[in-house]
Amino acid sequence: MNRKQAVIIVALLVLIVCAGVLATKVQSPLYVSDTDLVDNSSTNDTNSTTNGTNQTTNLNKSNKTSSNQDYFAEARLTREKTSEDTIATLKEIIDDKNSTAQNKQNAQQESMSIILSEQNSMKVENMLKGKGYKDALCTINNDKVNIVVKSDASKLTDAQQREIRDVALTVTQIRNIEIQPPIH
Repeated sequence: MNRKQAVIIVALLVLIVCAGVLATKVQSPLYVSDTDLVDNSSTNDTNSTTNGTNQTTNLNKSNKTSSNQDYFAEARLTREKTSEDTIATLKEIIDDKNSTAQNKQNAQQESMSIILSEQNSMKVENMLKGKGYKDALCTINNDKVNIVVKSDASKLTDAQQREIRDVALTVTQIRNIEIQPPIH
């Protein structure tokens, strides 16, 4: 593989990651800060202290539920942003005329590894959703896979843990798999 082909491959991979991030941002919900909701409810109902307290309590309960739902979206955005930043740094190394050939090759390999990890993470998440979990988050760091699923149960059964491990092992070929307690 010559330099021109390597640059084209890296550029295409960066475009794929950017397209994924853009698609995620377009599909994610708009966020309203908790303070805006509480401030608006307290200013709208200044005459009734009891009613305002009930509204604040109800808002806090609904915010807790939405924060659990947003956990997965926010974690994915954070993961993608970190990957994008790392790939951009690696691209700078690849494009730097002063970089040695070995450094450029290492940067290309690391970039490919990050992109492959991102793709595998998405595959694991989609497969787990297909198995009936409400949502899933998979992160791959070097030789370790971390998985969190959304479930009504407070604890996963042994069969569910085996199922999650099988999916992760099949996709990633990594045996070091850590399954976090489910989020409700």
